[in-house]
Amino acid sequence: MPLTSSMSRVALPVIRDHFQLQADMAAWIATAFMLPFMILMPVYGRLSDGLGKRRLILAGIAIFSIGTAMATFASDLPWLMVGRAIQGIGVGGIMPLGMALISTIFHPDERGKALGTWSAIGPTTAFIGPLFAGFLIERWGWRAAFGPPMGVGVIAFLVVVKTVPPRLDEVKHGFLRSFDWVGAGLLAGTMISLLFYLSSRPVTGVPPLQDWRLASITTILMVCFLWWEKRREAPFVALNILRSRAFSTISFCASMRMFVMGGLSFLVPLYLADVRKLSVTHIGIMAMINPGAMSLIVRFGGQAADRWGSRWPVVIGLTIQALVILIFSQLPDTAPMWGIGIILASHGLAAGLMLAALHRAAMRNISEAQMGMAAGLYSMLRFVGSVIGTALGGVLLQIYLDRPFSITKAYQRAFLFFAGISILGIIAGLGLKEAENRKKHL
Repeated sequence: MPLTSSMSRVALPVIRDHFQLQADMAAWIATAFMLPFMILMPVYGRLSDGLGKRRLILAGIAIFSIGTAMATFASDLPWLMVGRAIQGIGVGGIMPLGMALISTIFHPDERGKALGTWSAIGPTTAFIGPLFAGFLIERWGWRAAFGPPMGVGVIAFLVVVKTVPPRLDEVKHGFLRSFDWVGAGLLAGTMISLLFYLSSRPVTGVPPLQDWRLASITTILMVCFLWWEKRREAPFVALNILRSRAFSTISFCASMRMFVMGGLSFLVPLYLADVRKLSVTHIGIMAMINPGAMSLIVRFGGQAADRWGSRWPVVIGLTIQALVILIFSQLPDTAPMWGIGIILASHGLAAGLMLAALHRAAMRNISEAQMGMAAGLYSMLRFVGSVIGTALGGVLLQIYLDRPFSITKAYQRAFLFFAGISILGIIAGLGLKEAENRKKHL
């Protein structure tokens, strides 16, 4: 997933220019992938409690590889969007299933370190991906960005077949018949209509945030979802998990983190192309900085959370994130590139510091029987932020570009909005209280 996302971000300015897209429509190149990815995370997580995690991981990798092939050979924009959506459908299970496996295997006092090691793989992959993407796209066009992920998907399938024990495929009798398909459908419908409302111009032709029909549908579906889940003996989402203050608070913090990261992942490549006039290869090099910095610190963040609790790594990370983006929003178009590199590195360090701490806090007090459900729900709530941030990044940028602003001022206004979002996460993080059992030697 990080490889696909990082390489497609580098390709985004080229795809936008190739299809002559406005900013809010260009955001759907990423949203088409992220929306099914986000929606299906809790579905995969809940299904894994009864069908086995290994089987679902293999199915997800196969679907992802098919979608990647479709995106690679897409002849027009609709087929590219379909391929991106199938990619998201396939990869949606990898994150919650991996998190659930690790949380089941490791003791809570060691879970932060284990999740930190696991979490470091994503930034490391995302560090390598942009460099390859810039090199490939410069020579063979935007389709080349999807070639490496397709190859990795085939390799990953073989690795899982060979190394993950088949005993993890235990099936509970009658699980599919009792699965809450209605609840899953209502939640998916709510998320889809919400995203359509936030970025409605490509969908209904109505300006963003103004289509009252989509707003009404979103509200109705959400009310129906809550009503249905309260009456189910085996609900798709156990609402008691959301009633946990620790889980809901940490999920909100994680969502705000990803909200900002989603917006930046969309805005920064376009900013480097439109304002700084960088080539695709140089955009790829700059895109390496943020995940590279994340990979250096994410494991340390998990170890720090094991020692001192998750609260302060989360608050410190969100605070640095807010300050960094505030600086970004004030940069003139003559700012040196090394300064932009320092800003991107600082953001990566902030994002990496809190990543494993967030994972650890979310899964801290979850029973083993609900690990899959909780991991899927937490992962979905995180990426709700990312999808909304990406969509709003496109909407806001287009709004500011349509006003009598310079291109630089339009990007500055968009960045300033995301700095404000980080502050909401800081406020929530200060209220985080964990039932920590600190190690005796501390």
